[in-house]
Amino acid sequence: ATTKNITVRGIPVLAFRISYVGESGWELHVPFSYGLSLWDLVFEQGATPVGVETYANSRRLEKSFRLQNADLLTEYNLIEAGLARPSVKAVDFHGKDAYLSQRERESQPAYLCTMVMTDNIDSKGVARYPVGQWPILDPDTNQVLIDGIGRRSYATSIAYGPSVGKNIALGYLPKAYAEQGRELLLEYFDEPFPIRVEAVGCKGLYDPDNLLPRG
Repeated sequence: ATTKNITVRGIPVLAFRISYVGESGWELHVPFSYGLSLWDLVFEQGATPVGVETYANSRRLEKSFRLQNADLLTEYNLIEAGLARPSVKAVDFHGKDAYLSQRERESQPAYLCTMVMTDNIDSKGVARYPVGQWPILDPDTNQVLIDGIGRRSYATSIAYGPSVGKNIALGYLPKAYAEQGRELLLEYFDEPFPIRVEAVGCKGLYDPDNLLPRG
């Protein structure tokens, strides 16, 4: 990521060329005392406030970006989370031995997958837009999926993705279920909703080749 120190109408700004929503944008960091002034300036330029939910959940899920303590958990390793890298530093670091051992496995017990709800209309005809963490079921047995070491599957994150027009969920699925196109169920307030695996690993539904941030 690129950083720049800039001045905007006398306001000192540290601009970060990074994006948690997959767009070619900037984060603007200022001292607290300048916050309202910068907000007013950006608003004057025609920017539309959309709220932190867009940044923290809905748009990041369109990109399959993980969130610490939601999708990234100590119960799952980096390979399961889709964050493995082609090379490893030569220098030693905390957790290196465990990571190398996990990389050597032929497969992992579970994989973090991106899923979409294929029908969000409930039994009363109401469109539902789930948030939170909800169990993921086998459609043949209506039982919660459990991987080979006893971990139960659930939506670690879920929100509506406005750019793709779908409810998107991330969740760890047992290896046998972690395949693109697999049909499953999401249990939301005791009612099952159909979901489909769109990607295994870290691949977004929006701009999957990650071209926009490079533009």
